[in-house]
Amino acid sequence: MQHIIKGAALALVAWLALATTAQGAAKESWAKRMADAEMARHPQAWTIEGYKKPKWNYTQGLVLTAMLRLYKESGDVRYFDYAKAYADTLIDETGDIRGYKQSDFNIDMINAGKILFPLYEQTQDPRYIQAMHLLRQQLASQPRTSEGGFWHKKRYPFQMWLDGLYMGAPFYAQYGQWFSEGSDSFSDIAQQFRLMEQHDKDPKTGLLFHGWDESRQQPWANPQTGTSPNFWSRALGWYAMALVDVLDHFPRGHKDRGFLIATFNELAKNVSAFQDSSGLWYQVTDKGAGNGNYLEASGSAMLVYALARGVNQGYLPEKYLAVAQKGFKGLTDKLIKSDGKLISITQVCAVAGLGGEPYRSGSFEYYVGEQKRDNDPKATGPFILAALELAQ
Repeated sequence: MQHIIKGAALALVAWLALATTAQGAAKESWAKRMADAEMARHPQAWTIEGYKKPKWNYTQGLVLTAMLRLYKESGDVRYFDYAKAYADTLIDETGDIRGYKQSDFNIDMINAGKILFPLYEQTQDPRYIQAMHLLRQQLASQPRTSEGGFWHKKRYPFQMWLDGLYMGAPFYAQYGQWFSEGSDSFSDIAQQFRLMEQHDKDPKTGLLFHGWDESRQQPWANPQTGTSPNFWSRALGWYAMALVDVLDHFPRGHKDRGFLIATFNELAKNVSAFQDSSGLWYQVTDKGAGNGNYLEASGSAMLVYALARGVNQGYLPEKYLAVAQKGFKGLTDKLIKSDGKLISITQVCAVAGLGGEPYRSGSFEYYVGEQKRDNDPKATGPFILAALELAQ
């Protein structure tokens, strides 16, 4: 009888251990499930977004930043190898980036540089350092507004977009930290946010418009303020992610650190006021349901990640964790689908911008009329990051 009781006890212990392990695995299962689904859909990371040949691009930088954080969290080398294969396809033996044209002064090209820091830490490959320096040289020569704000691209003169704060500032801050750049570099980073707060912010809602044209020459620009006409949730998501990621590398004693934290707290308060009861945010942030407006995945995932990380890093008060958790539940309940093998994230705005050819007016009708597609990297990457911050 004793051996039966002992056997039953051992079986119970084993079952509890298995249950605990399964529960622990489930905590990061959303992050792993999305990462594994993306790797299955795109065995080579350069094919993300349907590219026919390798290209250095910000979307790969976003997804692979998430993959590298998942590697750090899980220890699963597949995620590291996936990111490394992309870098090694695009970076030649001298550290030059294939296809990259610094003379375009496209600030989007800076973002993928963030993957170089963890890759170098692990491999000590000097090519990654050379590529970092190359991207830093672009920032040193990037055209600027009269007050020192980076133009979004050379072909978008005098324009600052919220997107561009994410594309350039976190890399700039991490590079400055790594290579012990002086206080002036970090003041320059803070100035990018200060200019958007001064020129691109709506006094009624506290939200920031998608873009600002210092010259007021763009047809989309308000003739008095230079701002674009609408709030786009993904642009606000880019800005929120820029703030939280910059703060991770910003010197604690720097005079502008308090400004960045205060800016982040104000942004968190203002975007939270427009969170839908579902936990998600609309494509055009302040317009609610109707006339084609929809609950959009990428902006929602970005804001969830930024708020969750802001709390975890101590930049935001604890109350915003509930906002992030509600947002993540909205994503998994309403926008995540499964075919039985792979999960997908739906209702993602494929692309939206201002100006260019054909001309993008920034109107409400423009934003809600842009194409939607499943598993766009602007949603998959932030979803993985959000899941990691929320231990989901």
